[in-house]
Amino acid sequence: MKLKVLALFLAAVTLGLSSCNSNDDENGIVIDGITITDDVDCCSAEEALQVYKFLQTVKIIPELSIEVDGKYNVWAYSQSGSFHTGYNEIYFVATKKISGNYIKKFNIKNLTPLMHMVKMDMYHSSPASEGIESFNDSYLAVQRGWVSFSMPTSEAGDWVLSYDVEVLGSSAQVEKTAIMVDALPEGQEWVKSFKANDKTYYLSIVNPTDFETGKNTIEAYVSVPGEDRTASFGLAKEEFTIEIDPRMPDMGNHTSPDNTSLVRQKDGSYQGIINLTMTGLWRIHLTVKDTKGDVVAGGDDLKDGYSSLFWDVTL
Repeated sequence: MKLKVLALFLAAVTLGLSSCNSNDDENGIVIDGITITDDVDCCSAEEALQVYKFLQTVKIIPELSIEVDGKYNVWAYSQSGSFHTGYNEIYFVATKKISGNYIKKFNIKNLTPLMHMVKMDMYHSSPASEGIESFNDSYLAVQRGWVSFSMPTSEAGDWVLSYDVEVLGSSAQVEKTAIMVDALPEGQEWVKSFKANDKTYYLSIVNPTDFETGKNTIEAYVSVPGEDRTASFGLAKEEFTIEIDPRMPDMGNHTSPDNTSLVRQKDGSYQGIINLTMTGLWRIHLTVKDTKGDVVAGGDDLKDGYSSLFWDVTL
């Protein structure tokens, strides 16, 4: 198995190297002597170059990449090539083995994280995107999903990840592959849970390391387990409003102006505006309200006058 993963990784490196120093020609794009031509299943030459450029910004995850039916390769990537507690984006690209051409249309389904809790000998999943799809019109061949891990890998438990893939009529499965989920740096908390309506909900903040000084769009997902807790936790059907109160605990708990609540968007995410006026640790206190305006979490459990439901983010 290790040799197969290594072979896939070396093939990916070769593909990446062959994509450098490209020049257009009348039949496609010439990449170190290899011509990537237009293909009904694949990207145009221009799109292929955009895919290549994007892939320089992420890192491959060899153990989650797979060969399909001897004809295709499916490559998995993340921002750092690894995972951490909380929200992680995961990207997929499919290629034809015979030509190296990127494939525009393929399907990734059933992305499922699963943790084995050793002492209790039980299993549970975690929040994950319900669909995986292209997210940029400039490079449709890159598909994106996400997983929010509720805790890191430790002696108490370890994670596996699985998914199904279909490429041009062929299918394969990455089966419960062991992955490492790193703990966040000390003082950071990017996924929290609350209970309401006899259910446990998970709040996952999206990419807080992208925040800059000043106003930022703040995005999050609200997920809930189904009856089968080993299946990935889908987006909550209930609609909420998430009020935010950002404070700097190391600076006398001062706040900032012009923040707006997170409200649900058409894609199921929640978005608002957060104003981070200076660098340092920000504790983003959360109050969750239902559609009637009633507080369902973060209002009755105040600590020192602030909601005890919060994310901690360092700018």
